[in-house]
Amino acid sequence: MPQPRLVPVRAPRRPEGVVLVLHGGAARRDRAEVSPAQLSVLRMVPVARRIARVGRAGGGRGLAVYRVLNSTRGWDTGHTPVDDALWALEEVARRHGELPACLVGHSLGGRAALLAGSAAPVVGVAALNAWIAPADHATLAGRRVLMVHGTADRVADPRRARRLGQEVAGTAASFGWLDVQDGKHAMLRRGSVFERAAADFAVATLLDRAVGEPVAGLLEGVASLTV
Repeated sequence: MPQPRLVPVRAPRRPEGVVLVLHGGAARRDRAEVSPAQLSVLRMVPVARRIARVGRAGGGRGLAVYRVLNSTRGWDTGHTPVDDALWALEEVARRHGELPACLVGHSLGGRAALLAGSAAPVVGVAALNAWIAPADHATLAGRRVLMVHGTADRVADPRRARRLGQEVAGTAASFGWLDVQDGKHAMLRRGSVFERAAADFAVATLLDRAVGEPVAGLLEGVASLTV
């Protein structure tokens, strides 16, 4: 079986926190290996770069940012992207020591981020156009959680995502929902909104930095916003 991989986007010697960026991918019956060139992977490259740029700090510190390449495409009953996310958390702990972590995922990667977010190092989860199954449940007690969804997404049902978000909000340290007006599943239209939200959320959560709207308002207790 193929193995998951970490792609470093920024890896300072002494980071203050770690961000793992999780890609999506269509469900498949076979266990096809993930290609670095597949569209679901490439969609997260600008997101990861934005987080790395905003998460810089002097003295070699700031945030370490890695993209996770899953072991296989899609999601099956034997092995899922949640397993790959948990492996990645262990691997970055081996490389950098125990540090607070933030998971940022798109589509099935957003689902994986929400379902893996209860792991001990995780303090924040950002789910972008998360594809949620009806039976999914998540408990993210004490975590900061941000869900960002395009209003024109026809692939990942925003109603399912909202249902899970309402469940998570009951125990999360903070929960925010951001509607991206006219945003579609691939995040090509109004992509900068998704990228900025993810980056602001990560630096606010891991570096305790002040950020601009709309993320600042969502972290301060505003339940839902539209941009």
